[in-house]
Amino acid sequence: MKLLTATTLALATATGSAAFAEQHVMENEVTTSLDLQELQSELIRSRDITGSPIYSSAEAQGETWDSTTVYDTVGADWNQIGEIEDIVLDQSGEMRGIVAEVGGFLDIADKHVLISVDDVSLMAADEYAYVTRLTEEELEAQQDVDEGWWD
Repeated sequence: MKLLTATTLALATATGSAAFAEQHVMENEVTTSLDLQELQSELIRSRDITGSPIYSSAEAQGETWDSTTVYDTVGADWNQIGEIEDIVLDQSGEMRGIVAEVGGFLDIADKHVLISVDDVSLMAADEYAYVTRLTEEELEAQQDVDEGWWD
């Protein structure tokens, strides 16, 4: 009789715990999906940025630089100077910069350089791009960060 009572008690406890755990998981899933729906319009995937152009505003007259500004159009006196190859994060997941392909012609003699997040600003128009305050010449003078550099 003791064995039957102990087994029944254990089964009731396990069933109650499982039901509570299932309810808790379902509540978390609902909260997570609501959070994602709210954030969807604010999130940008890296694949939507890589391959996009990089513009230089260095030649623009009278513009002051603020890396937190998000532009919605390409400035009339900006020059396209390269292409975004990669996005660089630190170990905590914070964006630290972008790898840009600059210089060269038809992928011949081009260079991959790291541009600090302080030197780029997002342009969110029909497609994403970045603008930098640096000139193409300043970027070409930087250290090359090809695949071997990361190892």
